[in-house]
Amino acid sequence: LRLQLRLQRLGAMREAAARLLARDRLGRDVFVRGAPEGLRIDRRNAWQCEWFDLVHAYGQVQLRTQPAVHMVRERMVMTLESALARVSAMLGVALDWIELRDFLPTSRDGGDWSDPRLRRSVLASSFVATLELARTGKAVIAQEETFGPLRVKAAKA
Repeated sequence: LRLQLRLQRLGAMREAAARLLARDRLGRDVFVRGAPEGLRIDRRNAWQCEWFDLVHAYGQVQLRTQPAVHMVRERMVMTLESALARVSAMLGVALDWIELRDFLPTSRDGGDWSDPRLRRSVLASSFVATLELARTGKAVIAQEETFGPLRVKAAKA
């Protein structure tokens, strides 16, 4: 089997060599043109710029070529566990419907709750905690109108 493969390769090489030798040869079948001409190169600068533009372009190139260092700052968030504990505790005290926003901590509760990013985290965590309580059957959620306030009430045992 190996010998057969090697003989096939040898035959293919011989055919390729015969085809190459049958082509036209320079100086025998084809001749070079008598007076070769070079290419004419016309160089003219077509741009104009001010010193500021040049420095600005250099700065842009430097900015693109330098690696960007990305630092992720640790954010203060309210964990789902703490929100679940807070909503459960407040739900146990309340007897009637309470708006979800009333479950959110205020500055009186301690901590800096004035940061808008932290307030969004607190609202989202409290909302998820309320949904979890409703799923387990410990709370009832109601909303009278579209985009209206969410109201929460402890489920009757």
